[in-house]
Amino acid sequence: MFSYVCLGSNNLERSTSFYDATLGVLGITRCTAEDANWENWVGWGIYEHGGLTELALWVCAPFDHRRATSGNGVMVALKARTWLEVQTFHAAALAHGGTSEGAPGLRPHYGKDFYVAYVRDPDGNKLAAVCRGFKALSRTPPLLASAPDASQVTVRSHPSQRDAALNQPRKS
Repeated sequence: MFSYVCLGSNNLERSTSFYDATLGVLGITRCTAEDANWENWVGWGIYEHGGLTELALWVCAPFDHRRATSGNGVMVALKARTWLEVQTFHAAALAHGGTSEGAPGLRPHYGKDFYVAYVRDPDGNKLAAVCRGFKALSRTPPLLASAPDASQVTVRSHPSQRDAALNQPRKS
């Protein structure tokens, strides 16, 4: 359905740091475009064959050179594979200049298995990390306070290197 999502930024360096950290914990890595016209854009996801294959989130300064602002009612929801990824996403966002719009937790009014955290990036764009398909963890879920120290969050290029054993929810 989508090719890409583009969000405006007033400080590309700050946004790059924020998105490297928050998307990295979800296993989403940077993508690049070879065209010189993309020099003030930073992207994550897939951009291949000159954009013929694309599923990406891009951040750039607005084309009209006015201040980037967030849209009321606009949100980008990102898929997380585990509850721990949702918690780590939230912690990484807060550690990299974002603000919380809703701590990690189940939101049963959206579905019995809807585990989500909501944040705003440093420019005010609203993001969510959502994990579906699980109603409980195989052991007591870690509290947000016991989630990894967000300042110590490491962005890994290969999701297969993740320690999935830390958070293996069970289907119910």
